[in-house]
Amino acid sequence: MAGHSDALSLVYARSLLELAQQAGGEEKILEVNDELETIVELGREDASFREFLGSPIINTTERGEALRKIFNDRITDLTLRFLMVLNQKERLGHLEGVARSYDQLVQEKFGKIEVDVFTPSPMAPDQRTALGDRIRTALGKEPVVHSYTDPSMLGGIKLRIGDQLIDGSVSSRLRRMRQDLLQQGSSSIRERVTRFLEEE
Repeated sequence: MAGHSDALSLVYARSLLELAQQAGGEEKILEVNDELETIVELGREDASFREFLGSPIINTTERGEALRKIFNDRITDLTLRFLMVLNQKERLGHLEGVARSYDQLVQEKFGKIEVDVFTPSPMAPDQRTALGDRIRTALGKEPVVHSYTDPSMLGGIKLRIGDQLIDGSVSSRLRRMRQDLLQQGSSSIRERVTRFLEEE
């Protein structure tokens, strides 16, 4: 089901990207991206708005009129028309997925990649620059770095690139060391038992 939802979101996102390209090129594409993120963020912060978007109980005509009142003159005509299409197709509940897919398409189009960075304390500007350089070299894309502080981390760094998490935190390293010790320890014990049995 999640795969179907993701595929559906991608179809809508691609259509919107093409429309934005035709309507004004890179500037319009980025403007629509910002607007989608703002609307999705509003849904994250306001549960009643999120419910309003996804509720099957609300009549699509009434919801469409409400959307016009809420967003008229606040977002571009293209983004508003896109919301209306999603509403008519009863797909507004997929808006967050569509926005995420659209953002990924935008990053790919302009050779950029979103990278979430988690550290135990705020990164210094020179550390952030150095990290950006290393990611750029490794991936061949311009990283858009978002820094987050996670005080629960003992040290090290975690990166989220797309749907992949690269965990270089101290706690992760300690877990791996423990697993290695346990595995090596048990294999060492097995070897000793095998040798003992062979000698008998």
